[in-house]
Amino acid sequence: MSGDRPEPTTHFGFRTVREDVKASLVRDVFASVATRYDLMNDLMSLGVHRLWKSAFIDWLNPRPEMKVLDVGGGTGDIAFRLLARGAGSVTVCDVNPEMLAVGRDRALDGGFVAGLEWVCGDAEQLPIPDRSIDAYTIAFCIRNVTRLEAALAEARRVLRPGGRFLCLEFSRVVLPVLDRLYDAYSFQVLPRLGQWVANDRGAYEYLVESIRRFPDQASFAAMIAEAGLERVRVRNMSGGIVAIHSAWRI
Repeated sequence: MSGDRPEPTTHFGFRTVREDVKASLVRDVFASVATRYDLMNDLMSLGVHRLWKSAFIDWLNPRPEMKVLDVGGGTGDIAFRLLARGAGSVTVCDVNPEMLAVGRDRALDGGFVAGLEWVCGDAEQLPIPDRSIDAYTIAFCIRNVTRLEAALAEARRVLRPGGRFLCLEFSRVVLPVLDRLYDAYSFQVLPRLGQWVANDRGAYEYLVESIRRFPDQASFAAMIAEAGLERVRVRNMSGGIVAIHSAWRI
């Protein structure tokens, strides 16, 4: 009909898709690679992701009284680090049941039981009460949500006044030579690794493309501020391959 409005669209990697189908496409990607996800992280980053995550946890400085919500951390990698560093409790919220299943198995194998909760939920509609957590962490996940603004609004909603927002995400390389090397590695090597190790080249082509579509450091910092979080700070790591964004609910 001539009066109908076009369906809202967004990006899925370099593809344009309807907003209402992106979440299912992303879930399919992570369902496919769930059992090899952490191994692939080691291979793709040559182990450097461990240093990035360590710096991420250092900046948060978990404490025994701290209640943390880790969004998109289904395999438990960040949650286990938080508990090992002294966080009082961690709720892992992930939209993908396959990733959560991997995390629960790893928790049992590693002896992480007390202070750990697993919740299946969407970053844009968190099943978490208002003003109920001390820290919101999200690592290598937020670029996959359909509406960044909605996810950031939810982060603010669930944080208590004085609560901390901390995001670790691939970002924009700021070193002129490194950017070309990183592009070549990302587009030529990573999809091949995905095929060899996880038997899913397409999933890792999407992951590389999603990194390129994510806002740069300054743009993302502005979005965080627009969501009502304050004292926004950014730390580049490895020349901007990744960046940590920190903010507070005042």
